[in-house]
Amino acid sequence: MSNYIYILTDTNRNCLHVGMTDDLQQAAATHRQFNGLFFDGHSITPRLVYYETFPSSADALRRFNEVSRYTRMQKERLIRRRNPNWLNLGIRPVSTGFGFTRAGGYSRQYA
Repeated sequence: MSNYIYILTDTNRNCLHVGMTDDLQQAAATHRQFNGLFFDGHSITPRLVYYETFPSSADALRRFNEVSRYTRMQKERLIRRRNPNWLNLGIRPVSTGFGFTRAGGYSRQYA
């Protein structure tokens, strides 16, 4: 089973929220359903702009803690490397080969 870390933002890119889950689609749906939980009530629906895939929850937790401590600038650089136009990646990720997914996320491969 895959584990994910992800970054969500509102339409105006004012807020960046880092999260961790084992079901990326369910996490995105939950954030859309409970919009005011992580974003203020005036923010427009959250968008998934970045994610990484990990084989174990321990690896995902390690990366989650690392990314959570990033400054806003570091998070923006991370997003722009994989998703320069900040497109909503809230579609089902489909693997296209080693390390990358069609939706623009990044998959870490550990030996």
